[in-house]
Amino acid sequence: MIIKPQICVIGLGKFGYKFGVSLINLKHQVIGIDSNRANIQRAQKILSQVYEADASQKQALEQIGLSEITHVLVSVGDSISTSAMTTMYLKELNVPNIWVKAINEDHAKLLRKVGADDVIIPEYIAANQLADRIDIPGIIQRMPFDSEMIIREITIEKFAQKTLREIDLTNTLNCQIIAVRKHNESYYRYIPKADDTLFEGDIVIVIGTKKSLSKINP
Repeated sequence: MIIKPQICVIGLGKFGYKFGVSLINLKHQVIGIDSNRANIQRAQKILSQVYEADASQKQALEQIGLSEITHVLVSVGDSISTSAMTTMYLKELNVPNIWVKAINEDHAKLLRKVGADDVIIPEYIAANQLADRIDIPGIIQRMPFDSEMIIREITIEKFAQKTLREIDLTNTLNCQIIAVRKHNESYYRYIPKADDTLFEGDIVIVIGTKKSLSKINP
């Protein structure tokens, strides 16, 4: 049995609350911290534990026991000083994974200097995803380990009646088909075989660089 990490969310506004709810739905234990009573009352109905506290005070973080938590998200709105102080204290408490929401690039640089392991700027992520969807129809996701790697969903037309071996995207375009959904099925078959035949209307999920996937004419 895989033991999922217990996660703390500091700041239960729109972003932090949604993040916590998503983790609860994935069966994680989630601790929430906020100084706003309305945010606390809303989160108490969903999260595992919720504390009303000022996270920019190191003593409060110590009393809650954050030195025992492995993953913390800091999402405290537009307060640059509060997010920086909270991040610094979490680092001093030896929290191994500190994620912090920033409002811009300068804020992100400051957060990294005081100890953030990962910095998220939600507006930038959303803007890039929307631009990608317009630029390459069918794109599903840009891979976080390489800004050029993306996943794209493609409906089969010209590739119909051909096997994956015959199409050979791996050698011709350096792409890989990782899943196939037959036109008459509602689920994907992952890691398809080279001899699997594609038919018109089938949908494939392909991973590759943005440049290579833009060349596919299925």
